[in-house]
Amino acid sequence: MQIPDAIKHREIGFRGPHHDPNQAQTATLVLSGIEGIIHVRPVHAELIQVTYDISYITLEVIDTLLAELGFHLDNNLLMKLRRALYYYSEETLQDALGCKRGRGNCTQAVFINRYRQIEHGCRDVRPDHWRQYL
Repeated sequence: MQIPDAIKHREIGFRGPHHDPNQAQTATLVLSGIEGIIHVRPVHAELIQVTYDISYITLEVIDTLLAELGFHLDNNLLMKLRRALYYYSEETLQDALGCKRGRGNCTQAVFINRYRQIEHGCRDVRPDHWRQYL
C-alpha cells in the first residue's frame, strides 16, 4: 500500500571535476534497480530527478549510496540546507508512518542488493550444505 505523502520527487545535483563527465547518466543506471525507487531520469549531465517511496528508501540513503560509490554531489550552501531539511522531514514522516529504521530501507541493505546484482568473482559456488564443513 502506498501512502500519497510517502512518494517524493527530488532532484540530485552533481559537481565536477569527476572522471565521469556524465555523472547523471551513470547514477541513473545505479539507482534504477533499487527497491523503493519508482522513477529516475537524468535531466542533464549534472542533474537527475528521482521519484521514490520513503517507506522503503530516503534521500539520505540515496545520497549516501551515491557518495560512497564516488559520485561528487553538489555541496553548495543552498543544497546542503535543502538536503538537511529533506532528511529531517523524511525521517519524521517515516516515524509517523511506522517505518522502522534498519528494516529493509537502510544503507547496508542497498549496498548488499547492489553487490548481489553486479558480476564479480567473490561468489561461493558451493551448495549451502557444503559450506559448513570448510
